[in-house]
Amino acid sequence: MDTAPAQETPEIVSTTALERSESKRDFLRFALIAVLIVLPIRLFIAQPFIVDGASMDPTFFSGQYLIVDELSFYTRDPERGEVVIFKYPEKPSKYYIKRVIGLPGETISGQGAMITITNPAHPQGFVLEESYLTHNAPSNFTRTLGTGEYFVMGDNRPASSDSRSWGAVPRANMVGRAFLRLFPFNRMSYLPGTIAEPAP
Repeated sequence: MDTAPAQETPEIVSTTALERSESKRDFLRFALIAVLIVLPIRLFIAQPFIVDGASMDPTFFSGQYLIVDELSFYTRDPERGEVVIFKYPEKPSKYYIKRVIGLPGETISGQGAMITITNPAHPQGFVLEESYLTHNAPSNFTRTLGTGEYFVMGDNRPASSDSRSWGAVPRANMVGRAFLRLFPFNRMSYLPGTIAEPAP
């Protein structure tokens, strides 16, 4: 008597472990790509900066969130009128935000509320037009800048600790310029605080 062959029970293979392993690999691959893209941007191109203090009022208020453009200063030098972020010369671990007033080789003179710039192009000097100021203060000083030195001041002159008191900022300390203001949202702007080169 013939008997029918016994039916084999199909083997059930769980794919859960395999899927979990592939999911981990995908996550690690994504994380690696993200780090390779984001880290160089964060270190060499742009970085966040939160304004702390009143030295730049009313151009920048404490608590405003900025993105700093570092890339520009790899290809060119800071310009007069730009708002820059730099390492404080007396304590490089601290970062300050100020406006560039004087360039390398120039003589900067303060007399009352007036700033005069003397350089080879203007040996008789010219008065700096500072229409962005709403908080000025009289001061009397004269500083001659060396090679690679910049004179910076805050827009809120009475409340600003700047080159008038602690001297010039070396080029090597310049981190970048204020590129974007992201917060508060009602004051979002591109190149906030930047002005054109003043005419003598």
